[in-house]
Amino acid sequence: MKNDDIVITSAFRTAIGSFNGSLSSKTAPELGSTVIKKCVENSNLKKDEVDMVYMGQVLTAGVGQNPARQSTIFAGLPNETTNTTINQVCGSGLASVALAYNSVKCGDGKIIIAGGQESMSNS
Repeated sequence: MKNDDIVITSAFRTAIGSFNGSLSSKTAPELGSTVIKKCVENSNLKKDEVDMVYMGQVLTAGVGQNPARQSTIFAGLPNETTNTTINQVCGSGLASVALAYNSVKCGDGKIIIAGGQESMSNS
């Protein structure tokens, strides 16, 4: 596959709240699921067309296992969708995009959602 064959079809970011908790009622996976839903809708995809989801999240204590999996389920994607949480300080969202690119490049998936999620109020 050539580099030109790999494209980004949609770009959104999680909501930015105000200091001291305007989004404190939402967990990071809930915030991430909103972005996943928007990416699927904006790209005119069916939820079962997504092969993988990579989501970066640095502060995962107290969130539960595999926050990327939680986001995927909350977004309504099938249970069979592969997902991975990336934990890298200050670069987990960008690292997830790089991993998605590499996964498409080597043929591990065709349609991949990648991004980052955090809830500083709940960290």
